[in-house]
Amino acid sequence: MTTPETTEKPRRARVDEAIEDAPQETAGAKLERKRDYLEGFLQKKPETAGSGGAGGALQEAVVDALKEIYDPEIPVNIYDLGLIYGVEVDDEADCVVTMTLTTPNCPVAETMPGEVELRAGSVPGIRDAEVNLVFDPPWGPEKMTDEARLELGML
Repeated sequence: MTTPETTEKPRRARVDEAIEDAPQETAGAKLERKRDYLEGFLQKKPETAGSGGAGGALQEAVVDALKEIYDPEIPVNIYDLGLIYGVEVDDEADCVVTMTLTTPNCPVAETMPGEVELRAGSVPGIRDAEVNLVFDPPWGPEKMTDEARLELGML
């Protein structure tokens, strides 16, 4: 049985020993390694995004189409106003727009979702469009883009 007095403590590592043991790289070799990395990085071509999916061309086209719909009471499009919570386009070119209204009693509550669905469905390449109208989270002025705030004199 060992007692605490007879147990030998492990040797501590020292920084200067680690540096001495490491292979030394010359400044020229280090610069060459950085150049190789940079060349590979600069020559890499961007990955092509599919037409569907997040960030795809169809999603951008739907967002652009929604930016053409203006709130009848406020001279700002519904996208910049923050009424559009999400635009999803799947690989089969089906589009789902999640949106809200400024209030549940909004005068355009009956017509706005239909207009959004019609506009999103009319984008070339979109097979089907669906609108989900939600009121949670509720809309607030903080959801507006800076462009909308500027247009309304809130900046």
